[in-house]
Amino acid sequence: MKNAVLITIGDEILSGNTVDTNSNFIAAELKNIGIKVVQILTISDDIETIRQTLQVAFEKGDLIITTGGLGPTRDDKTKKAIAAFFNDEIALDEETFQHLKAYMERRGRLEILERNREQAFVPRRSKIFQNHNGTAPCMMMEQDGKLLFSLPGVPYEVKPLIKDQIVPYLQSVFSLQYICTRVVSVVGIPESILADTIEEWELALPEHMALSYLPVGTRVKLRLTASGESGAVLQEQLEEEIRKLLPLIEGHVIATHEDRIEKILGEILSERKLTVSTAESCTGGELARMIISASGSSAYFSGGIVPYATEKKVEILKVRKETVEEFTVVSEQVASEMAEGCMRLFSTDIALSTTGVAGPGKGADGKDVGTVFYSIRTGENSVTSKLYLPHLERMDFMYFVSQKIIQDLVGILINS
Repeated sequence: MKNAVLITIGDEILSGNTVDTNSNFIAAELKNIGIKVVQILTISDDIETIRQTLQVAFEKGDLIITTGGLGPTRDDKTKKAIAAFFNDEIALDEETFQHLKAYMERRGRLEILERNREQAFVPRRSKIFQNHNGTAPCMMMEQDGKLLFSLPGVPYEVKPLIKDQIVPYLQSVFSLQYICTRVVSVVGIPESILADTIEEWELALPEHMALSYLPVGTRVKLRLTASGESGAVLQEQLEEEIRKLLPLIEGHVIATHEDRIEKILGEILSERKLTVSTAESCTGGELARMIISASGSSAYFSGGIVPYATEKKVEILKVRKETVEEFTVVSEQVASEMAEGCMRLFSTDIALSTTGVAGPGKGADGKDVGTVFYSIRTGENSVTSKLYLPHLERMDFMYFVSQKIIQDLVGILINS
């Protein structure tokens, strides 16, 4: 198996102002073609730092991919560091310049071509992969059979370069094994007990298979990965191992193929021809966002509402004022009436609601930060639950609660 090292270049990553999503994406794409990422490094945009890091990376990996640090000015440190590392010189590449010119013309920005002309200057020995979504090309250098790809840092430029050009190129030049993965989603059993329950099965797995435990909220994803010469054979072997696993955790499995809980929900709703709607207060639309992130969600998601103010819960969802006054707005009773009103508003088979205190301050009714009530209404039946998550920051709170609600709904549907 080939090893890869990923290098993210940029002071904005180190400062915490920008999140590095590129490494996660690239690592997943490489894994799919049998290349293992052994190290991910984040470094400053400094010539000597880049040079030293490349030296370390070439000692550990067969493939090195850098993102970021490529700019339109003469002081492009990444390009200079790469040229110095390979004892090469930087020169104008006419093909890249013409590509850049055409890119600018298509966008009506030809007047700034000279300002970006420097991006057509590349190391003489580099192989160029043209960037169809930006101005900085991807440069590839080779040394002793090992490859370096230097990409821009903008994610919407990185993704097509990796998927459409670099991955196919790597598949053509490296002799790569197949890597196949299956995910079994498990609920209602703590990770430690789950591990004890399936220990004998796990220890008996073939050498070319590996199991990972991936907790997501209150769900545990069991990811079984196999590598070998034939993708078809690997799929058959994975299926056989999962057949052995399922009787051991019967009653706790909600999916054996799909990874994302929102996709699992979508498949169930589509199969049963059910519709769902949302009424969210403390989750602020995150629950709806997760549901519609699955392709095909227009078939089952009718709509959502964020009645953040108490009066909007009363006005739009017809929550009774008496209920709010007696139990406060963050309560089981209000959550239940919100779901009922949501189902009526959107005429759906299922309605989901949330009311709580995401923080950082206490709610107007004095409820502690992290308190949330959510209701799942299916037809005439309603299940309302409480969570207390004071340790989660605001955005993490919204995401966790939304995940938990979708997971609970999946469980209700599977067992109904």
